[in-house]
Amino acid sequence: MDETRSRQIVIAGAGIAGLTAALAFAERGYAVTVLEQARQLEVVGAGLQLSPNATRILRRLGVLDRLAASAIRPEAVVLKDAASLRELARVPLGRAGEDRWGAPYLVAHRADLQAALTVRVGECRDIRLLTGARVTDITVAPQNIAVTAQTDGGSVEAAAGLLVGADGVWSSIRAQLAGREPAFAKSRFCGELAWRATVAAESAAGKAFAAVGAGDSVTAFLHPGFHMVAYPVSKGSAFNLAAFTKGKRIAEGWSGHADPAILSRAMRGTAPALARLVALAGPWTAFPIHTVEQRRWTMPQGIALIGDAAHAMTPFAAQGAAMGIEDAAMLAGLVGDFPDDLRRSLTTWENLRRPRIEKVLRRGALNRLAWHAWGPVAIARNLALATRPAEKLAADLDWLYGWEERKVVRR
Repeated sequence: MDETRSRQIVIAGAGIAGLTAALAFAERGYAVTVLEQARQLEVVGAGLQLSPNATRILRRLGVLDRLAASAIRPEAVVLKDAASLRELARVPLGRAGEDRWGAPYLVAHRADLQAALTVRVGECRDIRLLTGARVTDITVAPQNIAVTAQTDGGSVEAAAGLLVGADGVWSSIRAQLAGREPAFAKSRFCGELAWRATVAAESAAGKAFAAVGAGDSVTAFLHPGFHMVAYPVSKGSAFNLAAFTKGKRIAEGWSGHADPAILSRAMRGTAPALARLVALAGPWTAFPIHTVEQRRWTMPQGIALIGDAAHAMTPFAAQGAAMGIEDAAMLAGLVGDFPDDLRRSLTTWENLRRPRIEKVLRRGALNRLAWHAWGPVAIARNLALATRPAEKLAADLDWLYGWEERKVVRR
């Protein structure tokens, strides 16, 4: 492969994973072109949690300082019974968590992270970001990957040694690959709806949350029919609320219209103060949760899918953004460390990432089971949480939050 061509990276998608990948490759000395189909960088969703395994990478890439101005460092994750509002457990974060895992646990508005990444990308002269550019054709040649993208002014073409598909759960890159090889799958609605609202701290809903939740922490309300996670964003001026229920498929997109009675029915038996909060916080936006399960994330000729494009997951481990950030950093690291053997770099990356992603998926499934437990199972859960010290609860997360990129030595 031509040396100049091999140092070119094309990334489809300017979301969290795509912009992180752009920064990580630029850090390694690669020239990066980012193609984003939206004319303006739009933010999907509201708040997000960034655990130390993600913030450690963002700090290295020069993003964390820009995010710190608007992000919150919660003191704990607090689990509460939605019916009685009794505290079941508390996992310490804040300074104790940073000392334990070597990086802060942050909660932030997704727009604030997107803005911090975009600003940092704009400072890197080796990154070219094109918006309004929709990838319509991928040509796989022996020595390079050629990409064509449609724009308002016609089309642009880019050739590179590596194409990174970071264009989300409805990835057009994955869809084009699926037309050629069955190993690349479509997204699947998982039967869950996410209900989201953001309320001002000084509003009636904000004050209702302060009465039942922890204003300086991440609070999870547990109930057999639903669970809700709430935390401060935008330096504490607002609270992000996310409730999760069973539901029917409502849209092929991030948001749709669903009957709010679904959420109301799921909340039967909850504390009146919590029901009041949910009523005041409306109208809620419903998001269908889609997942991606496929056998391959890479093509040896020079294509890799990262983040939601590769393995969109349910949010029950709060690791969707973090896994995309990890994917991006580790991919750039392996390709940069072994630039003369892209095929092996991609294979090694996928072989290392799969066990990690699968473990996170199992943790998310366990969380959902525990948070929606009822009857004797819920009683057993509460007893287990009551007898488990906070130190042990934190230690259970060392494998997740303490993760760091490690050098791969080839023999």
